[in-house]
Amino acid sequence: MSIELLIEHYGLLAIFLGAAFEGETAAFLGGVISHRGLLTYWSASLAATAGSFAGDQFWFFAGRYAARWGPVRRLMERPALARVTRLLERYPTGFILAFRFLVGLRTISPIVIGTTRIPTGKFIILNAVAALVWGQLFTALGYLFGHGIQQTLGHLPLHRHLLIAIGAAAVVAAAALAFRKMKLSARHS
Repeated sequence: MSIELLIEHYGLLAIFLGAAFEGETAAFLGGVISHRGLLTYWSASLAATAGSFAGDQFWFFAGRYAARWGPVRRLMERPALARVTRLLERYPTGFILAFRFLVGLRTISPIVIGTTRIPTGKFIILNAVAALVWGQLFTALGYLFGHGIQQTLGHLPLHRHLLIAIGAAAVVAAAALAFRKMKLSARHS
């Protein structure tokens, strides 16, 4: 079975699951794949939106109803907990709309929000709005990146196109992680 056929059959599910558990890379690759015409842009962006929404709802409910569950306890022990709590107390609505865009706070944030008195309905609505913006943004970035690669390097075979996209996403993720570590080191100095 070719990679194109796999993407046509399982691509939307992969984008959904990737956006739910990993995040930006899955949505970005959905945009690259949609640029190649294997999936429509709207189906890829909606799969990313739905995955992001579902993943954050899962962690919100885990924080609300399963605080003793091992993965939740481990996440709540992270150093980011204090930062999330501080931002959430100061800007509850704004933080709910923005946490998925903040490096290093994506998974712990909905858990912490779930442990507060913020009403479930409010979180669902704000989470849906933020997921919609997030899904469209990162899928569009992938689509534009795919267009830029095609303009620069010509029409590459799909596997090379995806490797370049994965490499670019890895470089951006590594840079964000390095920036975060430098920021933490500067704070502790």
